Amino acid sequence: MRCDLHVHTIHSGMCTVPAVRRFCRESFNQPLDVYAGLKQAGMDLVTVTDHDSIGACAELGKFPDFFPSEEVSVTMPSGSCAHVSVYGLNETQHDQIALRRDDLPRLLAYLSEQGLLFGVNHMFSALTGRRARADFDWFEQHFPLWETRNGAMQDCANEFAGRLAGALRKPVTAGSDSHTLRTLGRTWTEVVGARTKQEFLDGLRAGRGRAVGVSGSYGRVTLDVLTIAANLFRERPWTLALVPFALGIPVVTFFHALQEKRFAHYWAARLSDGLRMPELAGAGD
Repeated sequence: MRCDLHVHTIHSGMCTVPAVRRFCRESFNQPLDVYAGLKQAGMDLVTVTDHDSIGACAELGKFPDFFPSEEVSVTMPSGSCAHVSVYGLNETQHDQIALRRDDLPRLLAYLSEQGLLFGVNHMFSALTGRRARADFDWFEQHFPLWETRNGAMQDCANEFAGRLAGALRKPVTAGSDSHTLRTLGRTWTEVVGARTKQEFLDGLRAGRGRAVGVSGSYGRVTLDVLTIAANLFRERPWTLALVPFALGIPVVTFFHALQEKRFAHYWAARLSDGLRMPELAGAGD
């Protein structure tokens, strides 16, 4: 079975970029459009991982091949932030997770107590801000799943995550991280032999998941941001006054791509020294 395990809708809230966070959404995807797009892309199962929200379940819960998930913004003991996907949860569990997401030990204890499946996303990306060496120790020791292919992240970031997961024998996931409809289902997780939602999740837990599909690139990310801008202009016509600024998006995403590559290579080098894995730092060039 195939499932894109990293997808966003309008329920992901507002964009985190300071200049536009008051009026621009993280994603303009409508849940029913996301469902249709994922099925058209060949996904056997559908889930949505909105930021700290399961709001899409109100529309998608009626589909038998859907299961609720969310991407939780977690505060690490170091003070840094990590994005953690939790799969197959219910509303009560969502509420309890929200109460614990700034206290990682309490959150991990709750997830374990509830038997919930979860994993860390895009650990070699600067998207969530700074990273600390101790964060990777937490990822290794306490996170059962690692996302090793993200359709919005640089090849090198995915390559480093995949090599490190392989060396540490961590079960893996993949997802498009789609904030626009055009990229849905281009990256997915496959569990061969699974026939039901539960068998799929059990297969992930057992390490039988395969990360499949494309990584991100400067061109793909730029087109996604331009698409989000176009959706913003449609939703809030007064923002058309910002069109001249939108022309600078390719420049902004170019420097973002450079930052992402620099960040990934920096942490690959540090981890290769600490773990005596010189091949990690040499990957992703």
